[in-house]
Amino acid sequence: MGFGGISIWQLLIILVIVVLIFGTRKLRGMGGDLGSAIKSFKKAVKEDKEDKEETAQAAGDEAGADARKAALDEGARAESVAGADSKAGDDPGKKPT
Repeated sequence: MGFGGISIWQLLIILVIVVLIFGTRKLRGMGGDLGSAIKSFKKAVKEDKEDKEETAQAAGDEAGADARKAALDEGARAESVAGADSKAGDDPGKKPT
C-alpha cells in the first residue's frame, strides 16, 4: 500500500500516462517553472522577515532614544528643584551682604 490506498504500480502507470500526454520536454519546463516559483516565494518570505526585524530594531532604537531623553529631562528637573531647595534652605532671617 502506498499513498491513501494507491500502490506503487498504480503510481507508475499514472506517471507513464502523464509522460505520454505531456512529453518529457514540457514536464521538464513545468518542473523548472515550479522550482523557480518556489525559490521566489522563499526569497520573498526571507526578505519580509528581514524587513520586520529591521523595523522592530528601528522602533527599539527610537524607544531607547525617547527613554534616554526623558531620563535626561527628569534629571535636569531634579537638579533644578534641588538647586532651588538649597537656596530656599538659607536662613531667611539672614540679610544678604
